[in-house]
Amino acid sequence: MKQLKTQKLKYKEKIGYGFGDFASSMFWKMFSVYLLFFYTDVFGISAAVVGTMFLITRIFDGANDPIMGIIADRTNTKWGKFRPYLLWVAVPFGIIGVLTFTTPNLSMTGKVIYAYTTYCLMMIIYTAINVPYASLLGVMTSDLKDRTSLATYRFIFAFAGSILVLALAEPLVEFFSNTNAKSNNAQQGWQFTMIVFSIIAILFFLGTFYLTKERIKPPKEQKTSLKADLKNLATNKPWFVLLGAGVCSLIFNSLRDGSTIYYFKYFFEHQEAFKLPLIELSITFSTLYLVLGQVANIVGVLMAKIISDRIGKKNTFFIAMFIATILSCIFFWFKENDLILIFIFQFFISVCAGIVFPLLWSMYADIADYSEWKTGRRATGLIFSSSSMSQKMGWTLGGALTGWMLAFYGFEANAIQTEEAKIGIRMMLSFMPAIGALLSAIFIWFYALDDVFMLKINKELTNKRNQEI
Repeated sequence: MKQLKTQKLKYKEKIGYGFGDFASSMFWKMFSVYLLFFYTDVFGISAAVVGTMFLITRIFDGANDPIMGIIADRTNTKWGKFRPYLLWVAVPFGIIGVLTFTTPNLSMTGKVIYAYTTYCLMMIIYTAINVPYASLLGVMTSDLKDRTSLATYRFIFAFAGSILVLALAEPLVEFFSNTNAKSNNAQQGWQFTMIVFSIIAILFFLGTFYLTKERIKPPKEQKTSLKADLKNLATNKPWFVLLGAGVCSLIFNSLRDGSTIYYFKYFFEHQEAFKLPLIELSITFSTLYLVLGQVANIVGVLMAKIISDRIGKKNTFFIAMFIATILSCIFFWFKENDLILIFIFQFFISVCAGIVFPLLWSMYADIADYSEWKTGRRATGLIFSSSSMSQKMGWTLGGALTGWMLAFYGFEANAIQTEEAKIGIRMMLSFMPAIGALLSAIFIWFYALDDVFMLKINKELTNKRNQEI
C-alpha cells in the first residue's frame, strides 16, 4: 500500500503563499487608514454618510464570508478548490480597487450611490479572493509546524505590504497630483496611486496561484451536504472559542489603528517629526508610529513560531494578549514629553499583536482537522471563512467604537479639544484596546485544541488517509 507522507513545504512555496497577503494587506491598509479621509476630503461626502455606509456595508459583507467558504468547498477544478479564485478574481480585484478610489463627476446623490456601489463591490470581491486564499493554508500541508511557518510567511508579507502602502501612498498621491495641472489634482493623485497598487496586487496574487499547491483532499466518502457542514460547525466548540478570540484581538488592533491619527493630531502640539532632504517631504510622528508598529508586527510574527514550538500555540497566544493588556493600560499615563516611552511601548504592544496573527490562522487549520477527525467531514472553506468574518467584525466594531467614543467625549474636528475629549482619545489608545486584548486572552484560555491533542489527531488522520489510497 502506498503511504501518504507529510510533505515538508519548500521555501519557494511558503514565499509564494506569502505573496497573497502582501496583495490583500495593501488594500486592507488603504481602506483602514486612508479611505475615510479620501471620501470626506477628496471625494466630497460627509463623514456621517461614510460612517453609515461603512457600518451597513461591513455588516452585509460579514455574511458573505461563510457563503464564499461554502462555494469554495464545492469548487472542483484541476487546480484544486481554492487556488482557482486567485487566478479568476485577481484582475477584477484590482479594477474595483481603482474604481473605489475614483471620483466621478456626479451630483452629491450620484456620488453617494457610486460610493455605496463601488465599496460594496470591493468588499464582495475582497471576500471572493481572500476567503479562498486563507483556506488554502489548510490544504497545502497537514504538518502542524509547517502550518505555523506558512502563517508566519503570510504575515511577514502582509506587514511588508502594509509598510509599502504607509510609506508610498502619500508621496505617490503628491507626485500624481502634480502631473496634470488641468485636472482635479487630488482626485487624480488618489486614482493613479491606486492603479499602481492594483497592478502590484494582481501580480502578487498570480504569483501565489503559480507557486502553491493543494495537497489535502476531503475524505472520499464525503458527500456534498450544506446542512451537515453547518450542523458540524454549530457543534464545533473550538471554532466558537477561536472566533471570539479573533474578533476581540481585531477590536484591539482596530481601536489602536483608528485612534492613532487623532492621538497625534489633538494630543500632541507638534506633529512633524522631520523633513526628508531634497524632496521637502514632511514625516509626521503618526507616520513613524504606524510604520514602527508594522515593523514590530513582523518581529512578533517571526517570534510566533519560535515561541509556540516551545510552549504551544494556545499558551503563546494567551501570554501575548495578556502582556498587551498590561502595556496598553500603562500607555494611558504617558504625556507628550514621554515620546520615547510612547514609541517603546508601541513597539512591544505591536510585537504582541504580531505574535497572535499567524497563530490564529494556523489554529483555524487545526480546527478543520479536528472537524474532519470528529465528524468525518472536511469543510475547510467554511471554517476559514470565519477567520475573514472575525477580521471584518473586529474591524467594524473597532471602527464603530472609535466613532462612538469620540462623540461621547465631545470631540470636534479641526478644533482645540477639551480636556475631557483628550482623555477620551488617550483611552482609545490604551484602556479600550486593553479590554479587547483581555477578552481575547480569556477566550483563548478555554481553547481545547492544544498541540499534544492536535498531534494525536494529525496522526490518526494521516493513517486514515493512507488507507484511502
